[in-house]
Amino acid sequence: MAMNDSLNLRQLLSPANLRPLAAPLLIVMILSMMVLPLPVFLLDVFFTFNIAISVMVMLVAMYSKKPLDFSVFPTVLLVTTLLRLSLNVASTRIVLLEGHAGGDAAGKVIEAFGHFLVGGNTAVGLVVFVILTVINFVVITKGAGRIAEVSARFTLDAMPGKQMAIDADLNAGLIDEKEAKRRRKEVAQESDFYGAMDGASKFVRGDAVAGIIILVINVIGGLFVGIMQHNMAVGDAAHTYTLLTIGDGLVAQIPALIISVAAGLVVSRVGDEGDIGGAMIAQVFSNPQVMTLTAGIIGVLGLIPGMPNLVFLLLAGVLGAMAWMKRKSLVEAAAAAPEAAAQAAAQAAVPPAEAQEASWNDVSQVDVLGLEVGYRLIPMVDKGQDGELLKRIRGLRKKFAQEVGFLSSPVHIRDNLELKPNAYRIALKGVEIGSGEAYPGQYLAINPGRVAGPLAGRETTDPAFGLPAVWIDAATREQAHALGYTVVDASTVVATHINHVILNHAAELLGRQETQALLDHVGKDSPKLVEDLVPKLLAVGTVQRVLQSLLEEGVNIRDMRSIIEVLAEHAPRTQDPVQLTTKVREALGRAIVQGLFPGNAEVQVMALEPGLERILMQAMSAGGEGGAIEPGLADTLLRQTAQIAQRQEDIGLPPVLLVPSQLRMLLSRFLRRAVPSLKVIANSEVPETRTIRVSAMIGAQG
Repeated sequence: MAMNDSLNLRQLLSPANLRPLAAPLLIVMILSMMVLPLPVFLLDVFFTFNIAISVMVMLVAMYSKKPLDFSVFPTVLLVTTLLRLSLNVASTRIVLLEGHAGGDAAGKVIEAFGHFLVGGNTAVGLVVFVILTVINFVVITKGAGRIAEVSARFTLDAMPGKQMAIDADLNAGLIDEKEAKRRRKEVAQESDFYGAMDGASKFVRGDAVAGIIILVINVIGGLFVGIMQHNMAVGDAAHTYTLLTIGDGLVAQIPALIISVAAGLVVSRVGDEGDIGGAMIAQVFSNPQVMTLTAGIIGVLGLIPGMPNLVFLLLAGVLGAMAWMKRKSLVEAAAAAPEAAAQAAAQAAVPPAEAQEASWNDVSQVDVLGLEVGYRLIPMVDKGQDGELLKRIRGLRKKFAQEVGFLSSPVHIRDNLELKPNAYRIALKGVEIGSGEAYPGQYLAINPGRVAGPLAGRETTDPAFGLPAVWIDAATREQAHALGYTVVDASTVVATHINHVILNHAAELLGRQETQALLDHVGKDSPKLVEDLVPKLLAVGTVQRVLQSLLEEGVNIRDMRSIIEVLAEHAPRTQDPVQLTTKVREALGRAIVQGLFPGNAEVQVMALEPGLERILMQAMSAGGEGGAIEPGLADTLLRQTAQIAQRQEDIGLPPVLLVPSQLRMLLSRFLRRAVPSLKVIANSEVPETRTIRVSAMIGAQG
């Protein structure tokens, strides 16, 4: 029994169980100091702890790479402010009760700050205290508070743009749902952090004001206690209590100043390239020309008679030596780069010892899907440099397989020195199907159509969707978010373009080999279903043509079980891919309509005017499947369809044309080139449970 009690006590006192109690105990202890008298030694301990915790907070702020790394800082600010005020109350009690006994009656820390730091001079102490308070209150705290206020406002204004960028990456397959949730949480935390910092900075300002008021109250109270209660002379009482009060004020004001500096460091940093110290050294002392000019100016000032020549000339010499060493290292690095490049080129250009006869190994096949990049984009696709674009392309291929229904060929990436340095080219079977430019280190701010103002930068268009856009520097990113732009990095631009291209050319990516691999994959779960269709009823090529017809019109082939069942049912009566595609579309009608009109919403479609429909039916019956449409009628049909489809899109509806099944294939092929976004569906493809409403009529007069 005793052993069990000992084990339970040990578990209760374990660090894991005590850690959640640390913060509540600290707050209770701080509040207790305002009410309960403290021994002098314990007061010295708490004053020392206050100084130590303020130094720790400042160092943590300096070594944090981004503000959210120290997200608890607003709470720390409140706790440290409360600790200083509690120590002021506790020290005031001891100063007034024991101050008449001597300088160390209120503790060694207060005595040291009152005598050593200001030399025991009350006037000097008052001046130093007021200067520290002014620096803290007027300069540091006010500036940090203003930065936090502006950052909070801009962060809040930029939230919609950041959310849109996250949704765009998620929809493009560049990130998964888990990463999207993490980014959304980070955006919300960033907004909460700057909002909290805006409010927490008021604690420090209030602390500075309270320090001045407490100083005045303590001096007046000390005079009253010393003269009235301890019969001290006016001069002695003023000297003793004023010196103790100044020491008390300084011992609290210096940690307050350190905490204010930490707050300023946290809210004023830009970017997340590293800690503040490393960033300052890298950016301030990286240019030897700047240091040389500075050394020259300081050296000239040091030659002026009456100036502290030794100090100025010594500092000029140090800066000159640093500039010389930096320039030397840059020259050595520049000289080493061509040598390394020459060695690499020499190794790559070693000629063969003997010319060999040509063989079939010299015949290279064209890549199904290829990406060629200029030399400045090579780091984005270099595996050795952890190229971000490689990861995104792998994610794109996986998302494509999940959404479309088959695994496409991998993207073969190579550099092409004939391209512009920042250009890239997307090729399908050796033919260019997309191109653009990307600038690593910069961001593309895309105008979704409702931005609040222009941006300075390199104007361009989004290569995937043709929207107006601007290439901007990293420093302008937050401004672009605040103005409503969708901001993405260079690798995201290229990845989104690739995703858009492969979705539009999904039918061409489905070759005979991919079709056979897809059938083999389905055959693992339903072997009998595949065996009864291929090759008994249909050849693989016929199945491929049916699937390609579906993909050409944006219908995914994930439901391969239903597709194979329909093909197996109708293959004994017809081998025509067009007729088989029509039957498959009717079986997939529910999914097709669901993709265009999610949920159970009303199916709002365009339709043909009955007279026009009869004319097209006659043309269809006269010309067979090809259907010959009179040129004037064809031109009118194209023009009206494009206009009405644009109106449908403007009011937020998908441009969908509902026609009889006999006309669906003819009109789909005829109208697809003029109106790429138009979807043509047949009456037989709409489920009976869905309500149809014709919102526009093509061919109607007026």
